Amino acid sequence: MKAKMKLLASLKIWVVIYPSITLFLALFGEQLSPLPLYQRTFLLTICLVPWIVFAGVPFVDRIVRALSPKKAEA
Repeated sequence: MKAKMKLLASLKIWVVIYPSITLFLALFGEQLSPLPLYQRTFLLTICLVPWIVFAGVPFVDRIVRALSPKKAEA
């Protein structure tokens, strides 16, 4: 994978991860605060990793493809 592709992939993932974690903690942070850190981390990852892999990143991919200029077919 080229450096440009890796950078683009990491930016797409970040665009999904940052708001997802922020929203998750805004909604459930207070309820999770009594739990030990390792349990909070487990719950956060068990919920967000599938969301990011199966919904978030594919959604961002569709948006990027829709906004990208179409290559001329030969």
